[in-house]
This record gives sequence, C-alpha cells and structure tokens, in this order.
Amino acid sequence: MTPFSEIRARAEARKGGAAALASLLGARPDNAALAGVPDDRVLAAIAQRIFAAGFVWSVIESKWPGFEEAFLGFEPKRLLFQPDDFWHDLASDARIVRNPQNIRAVRDNAAFVARVSDEHGGFGRFLSRWPADDQIGLMAYLARNGSRLGGNTGPFLLRSLGWDAFILWSDVVAALRDAGLDIARNPTSKKDLARIQAQFNAWAAETGLPRLHISRILALSIGANNPVEELRTRAARRNVR
Repeated sequence: MTPFSEIRARAEARKGGAAALASLLGARPDNAALAGVPDDRVLAAIAQRIFAAGFVWSVIESKWPGFEEAFLGFEPKRLLFQPDDFWHDLASDARIVRNPQNIRAVRDNAAFVARVSDEHGGFGRFLSRWPADDQIGLMAYLARNGSRLGGNTGPFLLRSLGWDAFILWSDVVAALRDAGLDIARNPTSKKDLARIQAQFNAWAAETGLPRLHISRILALSIGANNPVEELRTRAARRNVR
C-alpha cells in the first residue's frame, strides 16, 4: 500500500498547501458526543438523508421547516400514535416533498428509532457506543433494521450526526485502488468492505486522524480538482464530502 503520507502530500499539492487542505477537513468528530443527541434529531437526520437521496438538496433544505411541521418535530413516539389517515394525508401535503415511499420510510424509521432508544437509553447513546473501527458493521445494522438506509445513505446519516464516518465516493474508492487496495470499482461485497474497513483502521492507527479526515483526504487526492472555495461551500452546506 502507498504510505498515507504520500496520499496526503498529493492532496496538499492539489489544493495549494497543507493549510488549504486542512481547511477542507472540518472539525474532528466525537462519537461520544452523540450520546446527547435526542431521538427526534436522529429521526430528522434520517428523514433528511432519505428525502435528499437522488434529489436536489437545495429543495429539501428550503422546504425543511415545512418537513418539521408536517412530521410533528420528528418525535418518534408521537408519530407512532398517529392514525393511518395522518400518513395518507402527508402524500398530498405541499409542505414536504410528496414521495409516498419516503413518507412510509419515516414511519418505519420512527418505530426503528423508538425501539433502539428503548433498548439502549437513546438512539444517540447506541451510536456513541458502537466501535469506531466497525463502521461496516454499523452500516449493515442500519440497512438491515432501518428503512431505506442502505448504500451510502447510512454513512451520509452517520456523518451528518457527527459520527466518524468515511463515505465510499467514487473518488475515495479510486484513491484506495490507486494506493494498492485490491477491491472492485464498485465495492459492495463483504470481502471488499472488510478490506476497506481494515485499511481505514490501519491508516487511523498510523496517522492519528479520524476516519472522516482520511476519507476526505483520499477524495481530494485524486479525480476532478475542484476549486477550494467550491469545496468549502459544499462541505459547509452538506457535511458529506
């Protein structure tokens, strides 16, 4: 494998130096801090990620106050008390993006969040206790037990909540392959995902960097070399780069 120091040096050269690269990495995540995140904010983040998937993010962002109103502040147990008519009416509610599948997913995920919260004393506390070196396991858990949380939606969710997550953007995968990791161009097999997790863990131990920063450095070291200001704006708005 290519030493991570070489990958970082390449990213620094592409972005105009160490300071410019550092400005794109964001704050260091703190998984333990998620213990204090209330369940309604977890469910709100889940809904944002689901509705934003394959959609124009700016539309979701502009309509978000309406989402908060329509979904009763995303309080899981309050939503679970609502009758079928409540959910049926949301499909014609102009305050939100009227996607019946995503609306059903919010209902299903309200039950998921409530169940995990009851078992662990809060969904945020559950996330805070999940081992940082097993993101792949957490992604599988979210996909298996939640609704529409598979693929990259799970990592997007984790990162938006502040969990130390890497995201397998095409540039990240390309950088991993370029560094010598034997994975497919579209790594979805258990073997490939295990190799990716092991490599992130090795680089985290080697560098002391959080996996979020490693992920961003990988993405910035290869592929399209977008302007720094554009990347800063994107990261500030979406917190997923």
